[in-house]
Amino acid sequence: MSEITYIRGDATAPSGEGVKVIAHVCNDAGGWGRGFVVALSRRRPEPEAAYRAWYRDRAENDFGLGAVQLVRVEPSLWVANMVGQHGMRRATSRDVPVRYEAIDTALGRLADRVAELDASVHMPRIGCGLAGGSWDRIEPLIRKRLAGRGIAVTVYDHDG
Repeated sequence: MSEITYIRGDATAPSGEGVKVIAHVCNDAGGWGRGFVVALSRRRPEPEAAYRAWYRDRAENDFGLGAVQLVRVEPSLWVANMVGQHGMRRATSRDVPVRYEAIDTALGRLADRVAELDASVHMPRIGCGLAGGSWDRIEPLIRKRLAGRGIAVTVYDHDG
């Protein structure tokens, strides 16, 4: 079993050696352009382009809550687009778009792929920004699905 390591830094530029996967949560509405993905797209355009194509062609693929799309951006760096929120947060609504069950499913799928790659996982506090989730509910899912399988996880708290 691995532990979750918490550091201050930028999850779009993961530290350490070996193969790395940057994991983050996307919505199921095809929206990309607020939150963590803004910083991600500034560094790497491929995950956004792949997500938009995945959403556009969703009638012919597995796009939906709980799905994971791995996008290779460098020889030893991947980005995992994980669909874990239903719709987008509205200023006039008290409902939050986070879907814990979908994040749990996506993390399980991610674990299988990460094990194949012999990679570590790097992420912001997924599902807790615009998705409106609680880290107290998401961290145990990460412990169970990733760290519990011996996968090294680093969570980045941004300095800004």
